[in-house]
Amino acid sequence: MSNGQAKRSSSSAFHFVAGLGSGVLTAVLLQPADLLKTRVQQSHASTLFGTLREIFSTPAPARQLWRGTVPSALRTGCGSALYFGSLNILRTSIAKAEAAARGDDPSAHGGRAAASSSSLPKLSNTANLATGAFARTAAGFLMMPITVIKVRYESNLYNYRSLATASADILRTEGFRGFFAGFGATAVRDAPYAGLYVLFYEQSKKRLGALSTMSAGAGTSDRSMKISTSASINFASGVLAAGLATALTNPFDAIKTRLQLMPRRYGNMVRAARMMLAEEGVRSLFDGLALRMARKALSSALAWTVYEELIRRAEIRWAEERKMF
Repeated sequence: MSNGQAKRSSSSAFHFVAGLGSGVLTAVLLQPADLLKTRVQQSHASTLFGTLREIFSTPAPARQLWRGTVPSALRTGCGSALYFGSLNILRTSIAKAEAAARGDDPSAHGGRAAASSSSLPKLSNTANLATGAFARTAAGFLMMPITVIKVRYESNLYNYRSLATASADILRTEGFRGFFAGFGATAVRDAPYAGLYVLFYEQSKKRLGALSTMSAGAGTSDRSMKISTSASINFASGVLAAGLATALTNPFDAIKTRLQLMPRRYGNMVRAARMMLAEEGVRSLFDGLALRMARKALSSALAWTVYEELIRRAEIRWAEERKMF
């Protein structure tokens, strides 16, 4: 195997590792926000302040806030590894195909933009939208069983003591299909969110990077861009992208929650949307937007910033090692 082939294999594998690390870190740090969102959405009578009062009235409030961390870390860590790994493969393949079609060298710069904070291939808006949606849906399907267990752990409607007992109870009462409950509604929510997130994220990085380059002076290159500057650009882009994508896709999340809580009443997504609009108005489609937007902004920005910085540092190290041979 040549040095170039070894580098590509190591780089592809590291995208999975970087995704795993960023996912686990994000899940552990933001588990209280995830738990509060689940508790608020599980009942019409639940409110954020009421849920907090209930948790802090228990003997171990910190333990209650981080309840479900193990399944959450498994789901987010493994899901992020699958998502970022498959997203890298898709984006790299498309970037090389587009470069070959233009007659450029497909290996030159890996399709990455110069003078940019990004460690990822540069693609068109359509390609960013499509690759983000496809990678997220595929990862979501594979991690759906852990997602179902995670949500039940966070809810106070179940009293599972371990992953094994939770799995056994779902299998006994609902069968194998129980592990994929709500996947259709989840996919309809997550696919547009992930696609829009990647689209907005790359556009935000491009514009913020251009502003940073202009303020730093002409001639600034990708290598000369400070790590602290690129991390700040990536984090700010992540917050902006998550906020926009969350606002646009929150109706799907509101419908999904109603279907999961009262499937007999609402039946399917179309019927649920019609009933919510007729009975409660357009505002019902944006229930929980503030809490979801805050959680998504922090989790997405943190995960993508850590992921891109790990990739950036690894590629610098690989480039230095290649010079030695």
